[in-house]
Amino acid sequence: MQGTSDIPLDDTGRQQARDAAEQLASLNPTRIITSDLSRAHETAQVLGARIDVDVETEPRFREIHFGAREGLTWPEAWATFPDGMQAWADGDETQIPDSETHLAAGERFAAGLHERLAERTDEVVVVVAHGGVLRAGACAFLGFQLDQWHLFGGLNNCAWSILEQTKNNDWARWRITKWNADNLPTPTQSDDD
Repeated sequence: MQGTSDIPLDDTGRQQARDAAEQLASLNPTRIITSDLSRAHETAQVLGARIDVDVETEPRFREIHFGAREGLTWPEAWATFPDGMQAWADGDETQIPDSETHLAAGERFAAGLHERLAERTDEVVVVVAHGGVLRAGACAFLGFQLDQWHLFGGLNNCAWSILEQTKNNDWARWRITKWNADNLPTPTQSDDD
């Protein structure tokens, strides 16, 4: 479990970042905001260099802090903290020393995203972060109840989700149009504007 441990990209990760940047560049993003951990920051820099957009850093987009489990494999975590890991599997994330909960990480991420999006509107923004905090953060940002978060699968390395804001004269709301994708959205026929 990497969590907030600042582990750099390897050659595979760098190739994944280049591949993703090639596709995401076609969205013409005007803004890139990234976690300050080096593996996300380097991924964001690849896209930024490709489209000539400066990368902004946001520490609230860091991965969930897994506490004493960081640096351990899943089997090692279960062997080291059998009761804590069972409590975690049963939904109590407070039993691993120094561990952050998905709720706390999701709220931290969502607050950062709301703040950053309020700075400028009507932009295509790419957020580069980490699988756990992106899943928890998207659920918190969209207002899903905590007991529904498990309905969303994790995110693969350099895969993306797309959230769109739809607006009417009286309202604006966000919705998911892609989740854990490695391809871009295609126009669909619907009753949406």
